[in-house]
Amino acid sequence: MLEQNKIKKMKTLKINKLILLLIGLVVFNACVQDDEFSTPNTSVTEPDLDGDVIEITSIAGDVAQLHGGGIDYDNDEDFVLYDNDAQTEFVQGYVVSSDEGGNYFEEIIIQNNPENPTVGIKVLIDVNPLFVRYEVGRKVYVKLNGLYAGISNGVLTLGTLDGERIGKIPSAQENDVIFRSAEQAMIVPMPLGIEDFTNNRTNLMIELQDVQFNREQATGDNPLSYASEAFDEFDGERILESCAGPATSTFSTSTFADFKGLTLPSGRGSMTAVLTKDFFGEVFNVVVNSPEDINFEDVERCDPFDINDFDIVYEENFTDGLTGWEVVNTVGTRQWQANDFDGEFYARGSAFSGGTILQMVSWLISPSFDFDAQADESLVLEIADAFSNGDPLRVYYSNDYVSGNDPSTATWTEIGTDQILALPVNTGFFDNEYDQTDLIDLSGVTGDAVIAFVYDSNNATVSTTIDLSDVKILTPQ
Repeated sequence: MLEQNKIKKMKTLKINKLILLLIGLVVFNACVQDDEFSTPNTSVTEPDLDGDVIEITSIAGDVAQLHGGGIDYDNDEDFVLYDNDAQTEFVQGYVVSSDEGGNYFEEIIIQNNPENPTVGIKVLIDVNPLFVRYEVGRKVYVKLNGLYAGISNGVLTLGTLDGERIGKIPSAQENDVIFRSAEQAMIVPMPLGIEDFTNNRTNLMIELQDVQFNREQATGDNPLSYASEAFDEFDGERILESCAGPATSTFSTSTFADFKGLTLPSGRGSMTAVLTKDFFGEVFNVVVNSPEDINFEDVERCDPFDINDFDIVYEENFTDGLTGWEVVNTVGTRQWQANDFDGEFYARGSAFSGGTILQMVSWLISPSFDFDAQADESLVLEIADAFSNGDPLRVYYSNDYVSGNDPSTATWTEIGTDQILALPVNTGFFDNEYDQTDLIDLSGVTGDAVIAFVYDSNNATVSTTIDLSDVKILTPQ
């Protein structure tokens, strides 16, 4: 039976671990009988459950029904009650959290499958520690009767009623509510990029590839710890960055974690973690069970470069139009044009005209530049796009192009493709922002060379508008 209960937001207090130290001196004058001390029975037998076993997806469905057809992750006031008088039900799942390192407290997180999971739920219980009985991968059954399910701190949660919120299952009820299966599976983390975080993937164990901590926090003379700085309160929050793009997330560590004082790793790599939310249920958080779940062995970071660390040896911002540059069309009549808007100057390439995509291959060729006059050059571009339906822009350099000739008679080497493709894609109108590429390596170019920007509509199938606002050649200071 489902009942609706109104619950208000309240902040869950974090409690220091209670460490009991027993010191005793016992002098034996007689033999100790065998039954005075016994070895704990650590074997696990499959429980004999008297009731129906359901999936976590069923709980998610109940909450979605209560919310009107879909889970409202902002609704932390309405909860589902599983009636004590109803048919006995157990929900099954696999543990993905561990409080062994102190990064979790009086909660276990379970997901529906050890591999390719689709839903997870947080179970609150007033017991600490939990890892000795509910190891990662352990299959468990939670008796639902008398418990409440809903959204707490932005994620699907199961527990008892504590005033006007979901609370912890009392410790005295642990053995009556949570049952261990004999099965302990190998959890296979779900590969997930930061840019792919969604509410329905919270409470799942994920694997993040090619990520790093923000350089202001993890590098330099005073890198931060996980959570032991003077400004850390309740949790240490650090910035986790994707090397595949501009996506970032909050990496959260409890100030009670055993590893809070360790220094953030300065490299990049992968990590296994649980996706969750912050206390207010507003921001995605990444939480690890242990620092051993982080493998940042690649010392080559992916930080955006700081242009202040370079000298600009050539710059074109098109304030004088295309003066000094050459435009050559090899297909069609559409070509690169100089434009300006609200004080911004740029060269524009677009195959779209009058509602039609036209055949267009147009070359915008720079003046010749002496690459022997300095060393270790890099090219940096500022580009804006709009109405994107493909990637028409390619960049080349040539040492033997002769001005006024057909470009096909020269030798061209393509450069910067990865850096250009990594820029954000804008399928609508311009967003009034130019995106800067990462460094495009020109250190192998020698002698006099020109750089060409080629717009190719790919046989009138691509019409993306490309605005090139700035071209810089840099050398390290």
